[in-house]
Amino acid sequence: MMITIELQPEIERGLLAQAQAKGVSLTEFVQGIVAREAHISEAEPSPSERCTGQVLIDAFADLRGLLTDEEIDRMFTRNPSPAPPADL
Repeated sequence: MMITIELQPEIERGLLAQAQAKGVSLTEFVQGIVAREAHISEAEPSPSERCTGQVLIDAFADLRGLLTDEEIDRMFTRNPSPAPPADL
């Protein structure tokens, strides 16, 4: 099915910029938006999204900024004490 829509220039520029940032064509990008809005679960991410992990980045976008850098460092910093020697 082909649908023709007339977009305001600023909307077109915004969509084009987002498509280029994801490395996909404007057509692919808009089709992805329509598929998501239509709640089509079979909609596959584009090859570019699969390669760059953009799907995961978008999925976790709401979590950004919940922890400070210091909290993240504490969670992922290795214990500086050495492990006990192993008897071999």
